[in-house]
Amino acid sequence: MSQAVSAENQNAPYDDTDEQTEQSQVDWSEIWKPMALVVGIFLLFFFLPIDSRRFTQGIIESLALAKWYAQEHVLLCLVPAFFIAGAISVFVSQAAVMKYLGAGAHKVLSYGVASVSGSILAVCSCTVLPLFAGIWKRGAGLGPAVAFLYSGPAINVLAIILTARILGPELGMGRAVGAILFSIVIGLIMHLMYRKEEEAKAAAAIHMPEPESERSLGQNALFFGVMVGLLVSATWSKPEDAGGFWNAVYSVKWILTGGFALALGFLMIRWMGVKIYKVVVAAAVVLVLAIALPHAPLVAFSAGIIAFVVLLTTTRGEAETWFTSSWDFAKQILPLLLAGVLVAGLLLGRPGAEGLIPSRWVSGLVGGNSLWANLFASVVGAFMYFATLTEIPILQGLIGAGMGKGPALALLLAGPALSLPNMLVIRSVLGTKKTAAFVCLVVIMSTISGLVFGYFFS
Repeated sequence: MSQAVSAENQNAPYDDTDEQTEQSQVDWSEIWKPMALVVGIFLLFFFLPIDSRRFTQGIIESLALAKWYAQEHVLLCLVPAFFIAGAISVFVSQAAVMKYLGAGAHKVLSYGVASVSGSILAVCSCTVLPLFAGIWKRGAGLGPAVAFLYSGPAINVLAIILTARILGPELGMGRAVGAILFSIVIGLIMHLMYRKEEEAKAAAAIHMPEPESERSLGQNALFFGVMVGLLVSATWSKPEDAGGFWNAVYSVKWILTGGFALALGFLMIRWMGVKIYKVVVAAAVVLVLAIALPHAPLVAFSAGIIAFVVLLTTTRGEAETWFTSSWDFAKQILPLLLAGVLVAGLLLGRPGAEGLIPSRWVSGLVGGNSLWANLFASVVGAFMYFATLTEIPILQGLIGAGMGKGPALALLLAGPALSLPNMLVIRSVLGTKKTAAFVCLVVIMSTISGLVFGYFFS
């Protein structure tokens, strides 16, 4: 009987349907995703409104903003910031960062250090990003790191003074008080939202030994003070007033920048083993260009950057590691910043020019002191890119067009600290959830502050 069944099975036709089904299973998600991207790009170009004057103007403004950003910010702001971030990553121990800015550090100390160090820099929302990424990579707690991230562009002493002089003392005082409180409160809320992660980080810091360092704390402070001085002096903006102390500082900004550069070269010779003749040759080249082209200081500054890179890459040890670390930050941040600047220029244009979104829509929606006006001002300020101090003349024009004081403060508190390029980079460092939480906190608190301020001062 069993032999008959076996013979019948052998003579039966082979059914390979199940096996073919298993072999034909395809991960369709790997096909549909790139296909949808290709179709989307095709439809974008198919329906491209090149005949629309506003669209072509938006494209021009997008490219113009990117050009302006490259000329005014990449060389003077971002490149020095990348080198400072790389230096933090190489020369500042993780244990030291955890001690002063870590999740387990004393709250008054950590938030005080974060807010003060951020405010001293007086940088824009994009320039602070490499520095933020540097301290975060070295183990800073989420709360202090976020406080530093907000305070850098928001608590700008010169910007607050100009706000009070041009837009009125009430807005100047509101901006100062709001920015200081925001940096601390937002940092504390972010810490509480992710306290389990912060507790784990603090527990890890307890077992972290204090590493031996070739330089003392005072030497490191001097080293970073020189680099920050170079960054601040190179990015010093020209005040609107013809006279006064700030204008006097601006008149000697390149002398100050050169002085800090020479001090940095001396420290590199002393502490990093850079050859004296290399620093002398580099300084001579920059000095000759500065004297020969006094009306084009960017030429000498660019030559200084190239010379600095040569010094780092031709010196083995810490100097070489410093350059590679700085380059890693540049690779991570620059592409996202460029994409964000292009999109921001396309949608909102430059100061004094329009993108796809007409400026009259913006000015018409921020009049009065309603919840919507303050929320709209906060959201627009959060996504629009403001270089340092440019928000003041923009707001001056909007207030003249009917913008309420409440929405004006809301934009002042959200705008300088955030931008679309800024958000893209923060997401690459913190992740989507933490970035969304940070942006929402800034927008919500700016809206509430605008409502309260507008109620009392409208």
